[in-house]
Amino acid sequence: MPLYEYECKKCGALMERIQKFSDPPLTTCEQCGGKLERLVSSPAIQFKGSGWYVTDYARKASASSPAAPSNNPDRPAAPESRTDSEPAAAKPSADTK
Repeated sequence: MPLYEYECKKCGALMERIQKFSDPPLTTCEQCGGKLERLVSSPAIQFKGSGWYVTDYARKASASSPAAPSNNPDRPAAPESRTDSEPAAAKPSADTK
């Protein structure tokens, strides 16, 4: 059964009621007797189990981009590897005048 939200036009009270689709909407506020208006809100649905985008595809890293940065704050970033082909700079000699 769906959960409906109502707001009182007179006192501004918010309330939630679980009602059948066939039940008539509430019309009077239980607190002040004012007129109620049904609010439009997003449904609270969560699909669980396998077969959904979130569980099967959203978290897999692709093999073509292993160096992609991670957006997960719980996981530390991978250490960067040096690919310099040049040798380190030589130290100046002590006998230069």
